[in-house]
Amino acid sequence: MSNVHKVSTLSKTWIFDLDGTIVKHNGYKLDGEDTLLDGAKEFLDSIPPTDKIVILTSRTEEYRESTLRFLIDHSIRFDNILFSMPMGERILVNDKKPKGLETAIAVNTERDVFMTDCFVTDESL
Repeated sequence: MSNVHKVSTLSKTWIFDLDGTIVKHNGYKLDGEDTLLDGAKEFLDSIPPTDKIVILTSRTEEYRESTLRFLIDHSIRFDNILFSMPMGERILVNDKKPKGLETAIAVNTERDVFMTDCFVTDESL
């Protein structure tokens, strides 16, 4: 069963790791090309256009052009992509809204399985 996250109606920033989260982990090295994980494109396509999508990857600048080409060729929407990120934990720190809305959500997925979590808009938040 997937986790359900209640989110506000406010525009959001989505931050995704690339390898093992959106595409097969190290597929670009092992297979010579990237492979989208099942459900990744559909989920990214469902994100409202008012939201921002940031992709993080530990891939070096050497892979920038081929990575961007893959994302563009597969119509993967993103607003920014950062290369050469450390391989360790990604730590998100954000403040709560004065009325109590928690503005940070973290989801850890199994490698090479696109997340099964779902996000439900709650107008009371």
